[in-house]
Amino acid sequence: MSNKLRIGQIVGTHGLKGAVKVYPLTDYIERFEELDYVFVEGTNEKVTITNIKYKPNIVILQLENYDDINQVVKFKDSYLIIEDKQRRKLPKDTHYITDIIGLSVYTVDSIYVGKVESIIQSGSNEVYAIKDDKKRETLIPSVKEFIIEINLEEKKIIVNPIEGMIEWM
Repeated sequence: MSNKLRIGQIVGTHGLKGAVKVYPLTDYIERFEELDYVFVEGTNEKVTITNIKYKPNIVILQLENYDDINQVVKFKDSYLIIEDKQRRKLPKDTHYITDIIGLSVYTVDSIYVGKVESIIQSGSNEVYAIKDDKKRETLIPSVKEFIIEINLEEKKIIVNPIEGMIEWM
C-alpha cells in the first residue's frame, strides 16, 4: 500500500473481548464511522470496524474477527491506516499533515528556507518545523499572515516571515 494515511494509534486494549483504545490522529473524530475498513500498520489485512465508542481523547474500536484481548495486545503502539482512496475531501485551504511534511519552503523573495520536517499541533494553530540543509530549524506558525501559498503540485510553500522569524537570514 503506497499511499496511506495514519488516522489513529492503538494505545492499548479495552476489556477482554478484543477491543482496542485508539488515539485519533484526525480533527474529525467521527471519521471512524465513515470507514468500511482499516489496516493495522504492518499487516495487509483489511479489518472491519464493528463497534465504536467515544471517550475523552480516545476512541474504542471493536475489530471484526478479533474477539479476545490476546489477539489484539500485539497491536499496541501500531497505527491504523487507510488507503489514499479513503481520504475525505478537505475544505479549501486545508491540507493533510502528510501532504505538508517534506514540502520545500521559500520566502516571498525566493530564498530557500528548508523542508517541513514536522508539524507541531498547538492550541490555536499548527506550527511548521522547517529544517534547512545545515540542520538549522525554523518554526513558522501556520496562519495566513505567514503562509502565503501551499502548492502541492510544485511541492512547495511560500512564506512571508517577519523580521527575526528566520534567525539565520
